[in-house]
Amino acid sequence: MNTNGSPTPGENNVVDPSVVAALPKESRVLRVTRHGTSFWNYTGRIEVERADSQVESFFIKVISNSHGHNMVQGEYESMKAIHAVCPEFAPKPIAWGTYTDTPETYFFLAEYRDMSGDMPQPEAMGSYLASLHQGSASPNGKFGFHITTYTGNLPQNNDWEKSWEVFFAKNMRQALDCEIQAKGFDSEFEALVPVLFDVVIPRLLRPLETDGRTVKPCLVHGDLWYGNSGIDTRTKSPLIFDACSFYAHNEYEFGQWRPVCNRFGPEYLKAYHAHCTVSEPVEDYDGRLDLYKLRFNTQVSALFPENQGLRQQMLGDMRDLIRRYG
Repeated sequence: MNTNGSPTPGENNVVDPSVVAALPKESRVLRVTRHGTSFWNYTGRIEVERADSQVESFFIKVISNSHGHNMVQGEYESMKAIHAVCPEFAPKPIAWGTYTDTPETYFFLAEYRDMSGDMPQPEAMGSYLASLHQGSASPNGKFGFHITTYTGNLPQNNDWEKSWEVFFAKNMRQALDCEIQAKGFDSEFEALVPVLFDVVIPRLLRPLETDGRTVKPCLVHGDLWYGNSGIDTRTKSPLIFDACSFYAHNEYEFGQWRPVCNRFGPEYLKAYHAHCTVSEPVEDYDGRLDLYKLRFNTQVSALFPENQGLRQQMLGDMRDLIRRYG
């Protein structure tokens, strides 16, 4: 066990009692090994021998910080919601909780799905993602989620709203506040930010909900960059994980596919829209996705305070949107 309470590679069977309680009854822990990578926490694989002598594996994520409790709960509820709609598209979450031996350490436990890091096939990814969006339904018909979820180690505002424009503006405002807290205020914000919120966001999102048009609140993964996807080595189907979900405009998901570093190219959007058509007005589609890209790039800039290039990328996004729609 290392100093932050998480299991360390090479230890054979050291597991906190709270985790043991979530494993199959009368099972015996065989080994704990590091598995996967994460910027914010430890991730590992627990192998156990069940009472029937079958070997079973589980994925564990361990977080030791002030937000850890809310982070693991948010991931559990996100993955639970996704798995309920598309069980073949996401590993089943099993438990979350607090370590017994180190009370300020928190864990998320899920079934282990062996996966490759290869990119999913566009047709399969598009089909599964469309099924998630179309098959989900907000419990109250509003945009939001019943708890706060976290992008990395930063919270996102999920308070329920009837209007997608209102919800997105609040969510965007919180992301920008986090970015400014991380990197400081830039004088250019004085000119850009009021136009973004007073002109650009209404210009691009209000038409979705006027002239008889409506937006269905769809369950989204919330941080669907290529690093949070893979291929199940057994079924060869796409998998998604590490979600920070809420009910949103389905196209919000693709803001994360717009930055130049992404690997979900136009062929993935084409495959998705074979199952789910572009929202009206269609002529605003590119602008909406660029607005959603700004939201993701703002959050990424907040997550990495030392990287000033991310601030410049975010400012470039703002300038571009204001030039086109401000």
